Amino acid sequence: MMDKEIQKKLKNLTIPEPDQSAPDRAMRAALEEFDRNMKIRANFSKGFSGPVRLLGKIFRGGHTMFKPVAVTAGVSLVLAVLITAIVIPQFSAYRMSSRSKPTQAPAPGLDTLQAPAAGNMKRSHPSVAMQRKAGSVPYRLRLGEEREGAGRLPQEYVGRDRFEYHSPNPVKRTAEEPVSTFSVDVDTASYSFCRRALQNGHMPPMHAVRIEEMINYFDYDYPMPADRSAPFRPTVSVFPTPWNRDTLLLHIGIKGFELMPEKRPRANLVFLVDVSGSMNMPDKLPLLKNALRMLVETLDPDDTVAMVVYAGAAGTVLEQTKIRQKGKILAALDKLSAGGSTAGGAGIRKAYALAEANFDPRGVNRLLLATDGDFNVGIRDPETLKNFVERKRNKGIYLSVLGFGQGNYNDALMQRLAQNGNGNAAYIDTLNEARKVLVEEAISTLFPIAKDVKIQVEFNPARVAEYRLIGYESRRLRREDFNNDRVDAGEIGAGHSVTAIYEITPVGSSARLIDDLRYGRPGSGTGDTGEAEEYAFLRIRFKLPDSDQSRLMETPVGKPSEYAAIGDAPGEARFAAAVASFGQLLRGDPYLKDFSWDDIIDLAEPARGRDRFGYRTEFLNLVRLAKTARAMGDR
Repeated sequence: MMDKEIQKKLKNLTIPEPDQSAPDRAMRAALEEFDRNMKIRANFSKGFSGPVRLLGKIFRGGHTMFKPVAVTAGVSLVLAVLITAIVIPQFSAYRMSSRSKPTQAPAPGLDTLQAPAAGNMKRSHPSVAMQRKAGSVPYRLRLGEEREGAGRLPQEYVGRDRFEYHSPNPVKRTAEEPVSTFSVDVDTASYSFCRRALQNGHMPPMHAVRIEEMINYFDYDYPMPADRSAPFRPTVSVFPTPWNRDTLLLHIGIKGFELMPEKRPRANLVFLVDVSGSMNMPDKLPLLKNALRMLVETLDPDDTVAMVVYAGAAGTVLEQTKIRQKGKILAALDKLSAGGSTAGGAGIRKAYALAEANFDPRGVNRLLLATDGDFNVGIRDPETLKNFVERKRNKGIYLSVLGFGQGNYNDALMQRLAQNGNGNAAYIDTLNEARKVLVEEAISTLFPIAKDVKIQVEFNPARVAEYRLIGYESRRLRREDFNNDRVDAGEIGAGHSVTAIYEITPVGSSARLIDDLRYGRPGSGTGDTGEAEEYAFLRIRFKLPDSDQSRLMETPVGKPSEYAAIGDAPGEARFAAAVASFGQLLRGDPYLKDFSWDDIIDLAEPARGRDRFGYRTEFLNLVRLAKTARAMGDR
């Protein structure tokens, strides 16, 4: 039915006569479209010349017969580049390794400091960059490790950070060398670095363990001076050695007076911030920015802050600005980003110039260098940097160092800069550590109450046969340096506590390690009965911050300071002894005999005292972690 109706309608349709001009119009439109397309394709090859011009036309729709030839040539070129980039370096590395005999890596001494740092991510092999981003970089890449280790290296430190090596202090015979002299040290970087290693499940490198910094990481409740005429007063105690029943420990503690906030001087600070490519990790620049934000929050409205950054070049990103303009300072911090090489030397020069231009003779003028220590452009020689910092120190501008990150940290250089800049060195691995250093201890970190503080102990050969100083290997001084006011020494900030521990061997003890000389005259005590009962005589020399003339404190160490049993000794002294034994065990010192991790815990546990922020509890947990920690690869 439907088909018939459709046929009927089709018969009734009137079909018009065809337009004879339609084919011509269609042909013209097709030719115009063809010409337009040819012009567009011809433009694609512009910008090339010679054979390359022909290839450009081929790949953009030129002659079909040439396409296989072009594809084959392109593939061959790519393969040639890959072979050059991969095979030739591997063959060169093989030739170099086959020519040289395997040698043990030298101890990171001063010569190590002068080697170019390997922290520039732009120049590194891609696998190195990936490993550095993951927080783990090997000490050196060996043949084949690039391919095998890129995605499967364990998340652990294997020894690329640089530390200066100092052998442990030797045992001294009192009859031959009765006097021991050293500079105080309030740095804490070593403890923080070792803590990070243990929390990552492996042992820290031996060179990273500085026992005095581990002991002085903790605050101690030593007696403070009765008045402000002296910045501190010493406290001493003598008690049995926990790890050797035949020797004694001589414990020396000093604590600086607290500086009331309303009486502290104005602070003129310059932040010198490393924004090089090696800082592009979560535990470096982002943590650094948060740490400096915390410090800004603790400063007074009239304190001033300026900021210099350094990477491929150095530049001022914030002129001297009062803290009352906090928003401007925080905005400058927020804009910091990492990239480029490390022009550390240029950065230091610019920062010091800025501090000198805004020098406050009545305030504290200090640079805060925040970096991973990767100085590879500018002043690279350690002695040149040290001398430069010393000259600026003599003008009243001090330098403190905040270290960040691992795998590329140049601890040795940072220690030298801080020591010669009349400042302290701290290592910041967590936001909590940043709060400790820059909030809880901000006043003691920034405001010194005594400078060039030296300690000298003269041992009585009638009571002490031998002695050794635990730690302070990098702070030893000659005997004549003690009375020489031109010899630089350490600084103590407001509220800082400093601890030193000697292990002493009494006369007649079976623990003596040094035999008497065949032709030597045995030591004799003095004729005075009171002096004959003394173990030692303690001298402390220091300068007030605004003085170049030193002052002297003297204290005898005798019977009133002696405790017959370890449990009777002050809790602060016992806890310090536990930390000292921990450092010696980490470092592998030969004096602890069979003293174990559990023995350290048993010694420290009852001596925790008032642990307001939980740092001493954290120490106990670190000792437990050390029991199961893996040995480091290049320890």
